[in-house]
Amino acid sequence: MNWLTNVVRPKIRNMLRRETPENLWIKCPDSGQLVFYKDVEANQFVIPGSNYHMRMGAVARLKSIFDNETWFDVALPDVTPDPLKFRDEKKYVDRIKDARARTNLNDAIKVGYGRLEGSAVVVAVQDFDFMGGSLGMAAGEAIVRGLELAVEKKSPFIVFAASGGARMQEGILSLMQMPRTTVAVQMLREAKQPYIVVLTNPTTGGVTASYAMLGDVQIAEPGALIGFAGARVIEQTIREKLPEGFQRAEYLKEHGMVDMVVHRHELRPTLARLCRLLTKAPAPETASKPMQPVLSPAQIVSAAETAPAAPHA
Repeated sequence: MNWLTNVVRPKIRNMLRRETPENLWIKCPDSGQLVFYKDVEANQFVIPGSNYHMRMGAVARLKSIFDNETWFDVALPDVTPDPLKFRDEKKYVDRIKDARARTNLNDAIKVGYGRLEGSAVVVAVQDFDFMGGSLGMAAGEAIVRGLELAVEKKSPFIVFAASGGARMQEGILSLMQMPRTTVAVQMLREAKQPYIVVLTNPTTGGVTASYAMLGDVQIAEPGALIGFAGARVIEQTIREKLPEGFQRAEYLKEHGMVDMVVHRHELRPTLARLCRLLTKAPAPETASKPMQPVLSPAQIVSAAETAPAAPHA
């Protein structure tokens, strides 16, 4: 054994090695500037210089919407994890396990019930980090359950859409969630409760073809990619060059596909105003009724088992 090479040098290297987090700095996809991660996180994941809207996780999104960052996790129905026993390069069940471990979510959609500037609302958030926010049986059940809860509580339903489309590993069972969620939206409409959709980057495929474009009010975040098929597929089909900014939030607003494009910093007060307007609710100063638990203790335990614990008050 060589004492100099095997003992001294490795020990010196270990003394000089510094543990640096992988996400310490973020590179802006728009401007290319490097930004400190904590600064972006404190700015609601909007790049300070360029105003580029980064993707926002489900828990962070719920914190940014609900009063005092407090809400009730809604227990969601269990579904068969791998109904078709699907396998490509990897087993589908293993992909789900990896996604759950990486995101700390049970599936692509998380549903919460709480107050937004004093008004009771149900909020569903689609997390793109969980298998591209794809719409499968579990995600479909989450949307349907959230809409049913909004009907029960006579409160508005807000959904933050972010998806690459239907989940291929579940085949026709994932496509069935499109009509199921559409019927559930109609139930909310018949109950005369507001349905507000916030389109984030990206919202595509079967999600766009179903509940994501059925809102009473359609809101989009700046620069969000919104569409059904990809731009390249459309160009190859129609054999024409698409206009600049096609399928972006601003282009869709100009052509009447969305009602407004709202900066993330203005999103919470905008949603609160819309909820008050559409429900004819009193102003925040007089809306002081305390929040009543939406779930029984047993249901809250069930919700905690199927989703990460929310920062309950």
